[in-house]
Amino acid sequence: MKSTDRAAAFGLAGALALSLAACSSGGSDGADAGSTDGAGKTTLRVVSLLPGSEQAAIDAFDKQVDEFEAANPDIDVVPEEYEWKATTFAAQLAGGTLPDVFEIPFTDAKTLIANGQLSDMDAQFRTLPYADKFNPAIVEAGSSEDGKVYAIPAKNVYGIGLHYNRKLFESAGLDPDQPPTTWDQVAQDAKKIADANPGVAGYMQMSQNGTGGWQLTVQTYARGGRVQELSADGATATSTIDNPATVEALEWLQKMRWQDSSLGSNFLLDWGTMNEAFAAGQVAMYTSGSDVFTSMVQSNGLDPATYGLAALPLSDAPDAGVLSGGTLAAVPAGASDAVKDAAIAWIDFFYTAKLVDQDRAVADARTLVADDQPVGTPVLPMFGREQWEQNQEWIKDYINVPLDQMQSYIDSMFDLPLVNEPSRHTQEIYALMDPVVQAVLTDQDADIASLLADADQQAQALLDQD
Repeated sequence: MKSTDRAAAFGLAGALALSLAACSSGGSDGADAGSTDGAGKTTLRVVSLLPGSEQAAIDAFDKQVDEFEAANPDIDVVPEEYEWKATTFAAQLAGGTLPDVFEIPFTDAKTLIANGQLSDMDAQFRTLPYADKFNPAIVEAGSSEDGKVYAIPAKNVYGIGLHYNRKLFESAGLDPDQPPTTWDQVAQDAKKIADANPGVAGYMQMSQNGTGGWQLTVQTYARGGRVQELSADGATATSTIDNPATVEALEWLQKMRWQDSSLGSNFLLDWGTMNEAFAAGQVAMYTSGSDVFTSMVQSNGLDPATYGLAALPLSDAPDAGVLSGGTLAAVPAGASDAVKDAAIAWIDFFYTAKLVDQDRAVADARTLVADDQPVGTPVLPMFGREQWEQNQEWIKDYINVPLDQMQSYIDSMFDLPLVNEPSRHTQEIYALMDPVVQAVLTDQDADIASLLADADQQAQALLDQD
């Protein structure tokens, strides 16, 4: 799931949370989108920013469009605001209202490819001069069983981190340079913050639109559990939602909610509304993809001075790990070769060339900084650590995010025990885990064992359909 645009966000991660909006930041109604006129000029609809983004972010994006069109006079780019949500994405795709280049979380590509809902972009992908430099595991996420690339790594690869409000930490007498490193410390700090700031959630967890299941999976992984296991040959999958680590995570939430009263009063947050609440100072801590800082600055008016990012606490369990995810760029099935060629040119320009080409990296960073947009938000490398470090050296004069307030995460990001999201029926299973989280947050007598047994049974029924 998507995290930064989901959502992310996302997270999306997850999460990441993706909702779709058809309004355009470029002023076009998109009526002639995805077409090529008699003079050979192709109109290409592309995702731009989250709905409601700050004007400065829109200005920076439009400058990038102008730069691209100047270099590609045969392509007319039509930006469309976009946010992925599991609850609406399928209908948008089936209805043909997605842009020609849209974003999906890693978890969705395999199913969309199998269903014939994405265009084969293999030939276009192979034209990229750096195609063979991608991390093969990341390329595989968007490839069919026969190895053809349908969805191209773009935008980000993230590990989940602990986001916290430094100002709220200080208000409770806590040191914002010493974020919690265990879940017990998270709970203790959350109670101190909630007690010192009535109405503020010391910690909060997403709970709807599939993000409740996404984040419950994060909590499960961090305690060494898993929610799904594949057979040795990958032919079958078994739901393991009902496991000791998930029970422990829910009991941890239950205690904070009903004994500590440290979770605030809004128990129906998803990726987008969580970001809003955090940026507004209503939530002191939550977990999401490491890249979500950029989205909160662009869309939620986050004050960077209040922001902190820490490594996700992990238990001592041998299989404890950090859920990772990322974003792919894709084109709907049925696109013409002209549209696919235009799409790969845009993907190269906007998403990926800036990671491997110094001139493009500097130009992109310069444009963003000119409009006070974030440069340097920590994400995991798509091409390997050496390439990532080279890129950071190229743009070091433009990095404007508060890296010193993210040091806990940065110090560990290359050593994280990353764990992929469950691979089968991911979004559907996340959605059926939402009610489990909601019940724990809203019903003092919620029976965790019964809730997990029921969710596990429903998940297995889905897996048995394969």
